[in-house]
Amino acid sequence: MRSHLLNGLTAEHYRSSVTEGVERVAARLATTDRPFTGVTVDALADRIDTIDLDHPLGDTSAVLDELEDVYLRDAVYFHHPRYLAHLNCPVVIPAVLGEAVLSAVNSSLDTWDQSAGGTLIERKLINWTAHRIGLGPAADGVFTSGGSQSNLQALLLAREEAKTGSLAELRVFASEVSHFSVKKSARLLGLGSESVVTIPVDHDKRMRTVALARELERCRADGLVPMAVVATAGTTDFGSIDPLPEIAELCAQYGTWMHVDAAYGCGLLVSPTRRALLTGIERADSVTVDYHKSFFQPVSSSAVLVRDASTLRHATYHADYLNPRRTAAERIPNQVDKSLQTTRRFDALKLWLTLRVMGADGVGRLFDEVCDLAGEAFRLLAGDPRFDVVVEPALSTLVFRHIPAAVTDPAEIDRANLYARRALFASGDAVVAGTKVAGRHYLKFTLLNPETTADDIAAVLDLIAGHAEQYLGESLDRAC
Repeated sequence: MRSHLLNGLTAEHYRSSVTEGVERVAARLATTDRPFTGVTVDALADRIDTIDLDHPLGDTSAVLDELEDVYLRDAVYFHHPRYLAHLNCPVVIPAVLGEAVLSAVNSSLDTWDQSAGGTLIERKLINWTAHRIGLGPAADGVFTSGGSQSNLQALLLAREEAKTGSLAELRVFASEVSHFSVKKSARLLGLGSESVVTIPVDHDKRMRTVALARELERCRADGLVPMAVVATAGTTDFGSIDPLPEIAELCAQYGTWMHVDAAYGCGLLVSPTRRALLTGIERADSVTVDYHKSFFQPVSSSAVLVRDASTLRHATYHADYLNPRRTAAERIPNQVDKSLQTTRRFDALKLWLTLRVMGADGVGRLFDEVCDLAGEAFRLLAGDPRFDVVVEPALSTLVFRHIPAAVTDPAEIDRANLYARRALFASGDAVVAGTKVAGRHYLKFTLLNPETTADDIAAVLDLIAGHAEQYLGESLDRAC
């Protein structure tokens, strides 16, 4: 069994095994003509259930054959231009190369003596990102598993900085279309269910700052502590960007921590044409970025940044067997001192190779392309009487629904749109997402693939309308 351990003696076995795996994936990518096969849960579960994990196949080729049957053939492929659903991006090749390197070397980014150069590369990328944001010379941060963890850590720091005797007094303010992780984080941090104050949004799905000001004043009048305001730069459903400069002013006025959840909108940091949409982010106390959304990186590749490096001390714990206190005095750079995680992958390498091969402008131009595409898609939807589109996109997300000409019952329209989404997914021809707006069911395009075209969008809209009309026709037949 030692022949399977990766080391100097097995380097050739490593090379041949990984090459065979890469060739299988490359062949699948080259021949995949739909984002999904439409396989059902039951059919795939039956295949996987027959596998006896206590009886290995013992041969890499046989295992890859099996993997083709239980995973590769039926995976949902984000690289396909008609995958239009969630915030999943196609990935760039330099980042995939980074994934291969970091997995094989297997550095752990918690302490210097487990990572060496990996620590310094991560720190360099944190400094680069903080500079792009404009947080100032005292900024710092750390890579995380994703936006939810980044938001959790940011609110942990805000909680500790609030310096109050009772958690029940703390309040967090976020818009009604902010990410669910804000409320989840508050719960994990021991704050009451009433601690998150929901602020209404305007027609463009941006936080109403007049309403925020009113709630901050009410909080102060009630003797409570405005712990943090979470502004969103790229909401999950609408891609909307809250008015950051106005929110920053209110946070300064009320002494409130300003966190910007830019998990989606962080791609604007490298956009050659749209960077101004993030004006005001430089005044944040903390910022969430997800490179695996709009920097075209494989999952996971994310970070939380802070204006004041000293606030990261709230996540610091020392263990004699890992990062004893003396290492801080010796200026040994242990990243675990800043992180909620201990063992942590060298995910920063993927972004490092991407920037060194493509450059920031290269990544930004890709993000600009999908934002431009969203503008084209909006014009298609707005000019098509079969659809109602909610709001013009600031980034690359569109929320809409099919409106049948002969049906006026909102509940029946809801059912038609739900059916259309399910039928489209079952066909495998395209994948779209869904959400609710004012209690009604809507569909959603999240455009993150520069290979997607306006023709793809038009074709998927025709498919959606066809499935919805089929449902309504069958429903009418049943009623008769």
